[in-house]
Amino acid sequence: MKNLLLIIASFLVLYGANATELPQDDNKVHLGVASCAASMCHGSVNSRQVSDVLQNEYIVWSREDAHSQAYQTLLTAESKSIAKKLGLKNAETASICLDCHSDNVKPEYRGDQFQISDGVSCESCHGGGADYISSHTNTSIHRDVNLSKGLYPTDDAQSRAKLCLSCHLGNSDKQATHDIMGAGHPRLAFELDTFTILQPLHYVLDDDYKKNKWFADSYVTWVYGQLEASRATLQLIESNLIDNTSLFPELSLFDCHSCHHPMSDLKWTQAKGQGFKPGTVRLNDGNLKMLMVIASSAGKDKSLHLHLTSMSQGLNDKQQLLSSVAQINRVIESIQKVLAEQSPSVRKNAAKHTLRQILSMGAKGQFSDYIAA
Repeated sequence: MKNLLLIIASFLVLYGANATELPQDDNKVHLGVASCAASMCHGSVNSRQVSDVLQNEYIVWSREDAHSQAYQTLLTAESKSIAKKLGLKNAETASICLDCHSDNVKPEYRGDQFQISDGVSCESCHGGGADYISSHTNTSIHRDVNLSKGLYPTDDAQSRAKLCLSCHLGNSDKQATHDIMGAGHPRLAFELDTFTILQPLHYVLDDDYKKNKWFADSYVTWVYGQLEASRATLQLIESNLIDNTSLFPELSLFDCHSCHHPMSDLKWTQAKGQGFKPGTVRLNDGNLKMLMVIASSAGKDKSLHLHLTSMSQGLNDKQQLLSSVAQINRVIESIQKVLAEQSPSVRKNAAKHTLRQILSMGAKGQFSDYIAA
């Protein structure tokens, strides 16, 4: 138990402040997939039993992982149609598309073998490899050294969530806006634990992995994913609604079905305790609803409910909105501290409580919108 708490505490100290730069912004040279694909590196057709790593990671990625086809998606007729509607020359050269469909680092950080057409490739997630490519194969060098050289900590749940959500939800630098979705881009939905499980694994969760890297069960992974998704949602609200000076708000932040339903479909319902009036355009707050569930198991639900209500009712008051966002972020931090101090038995009970809360809220119709469901 002490070891578990030490690991969690270390995780919060190292990554809780989200200090690690995302790979796209790490200002490291990205060498390209070719630098990883040799058969003696990560390109072995079959996994190797004499190594701590499988060494077939490139093969798994190229054959089974949808990320390897992210750039190719931009060449389809559907993508060409979206680009045309957005007034773009083409999707495969537009940064607004490449930022999430490739490893779109600045030209000065692209190595000799780098190809933008590799899609969401090794260094898109693991960080530019120029500084750690030699040391990361040396078993006598501690992993922390490689992390300091630019290796991104995809093993820990919060850093992984921040990375995935930067495209699967968006951040202040890149976002699937209402314009993009209006042009035909699919809606975005993401949940860390489910997506992690569904990805074709190119690692083994063995004793060596658990000894040297961050490891957590599905409940903890889900919680950290929801906490980070809530942070990302609040960041988008702040950058698009509070800091926005345009006349029209960014509509992707709101519940689609507030507007996208026939006028004859009178399905408006008042969210309990939030005091919405008919015709109110509600925030796209699915992750924040999950945050309420997590807050309940951590004993933080009353204060969070107050701040969420204040935020929802303060969409016309930027100062109230800004204050609410700050307060909700503080609640998220306090929830993380509670989680870090929980023993395995307490966490097990918290997981059961969370599941019961979700089922109860679902039975009451509180997950009727797409993103929460």
